[in-house]
Amino acid sequence: MNDNLAKNNYKIMAEPTPIYGTELVDCARANAKQGIETAASLCGYGTDLNTFARELRKACEEMNLQVKELNQLITDQDMILELGTGEVVAPDTASEL
Repeated sequence: MNDNLAKNNYKIMAEPTPIYGTELVDCARANAKQGIETAASLCGYGTDLNTFARELRKACEEMNLQVKELNQLITDQDMILELGTGEVVAPDTASEL
């Protein structure tokens, strides 16, 4: 699945029940910038931050990811993608180059 598509899906709709494993890591990563409360809610944990944090740590360990805080899931690629969200300036036609 396209990484950006996965992020957008997780931001749009909260999971009705808690998710686990790689799906949880993907969801948490997609919402890490919004904070732990939002990430927990959108990943199906509601306001149960302790369970969310525990399950996320467990899922990261299973994937051999060394993550102690939610913001560590934000990668350099995420930062580059965000930088690329500016306005595109280009001519309307090739003849206007």
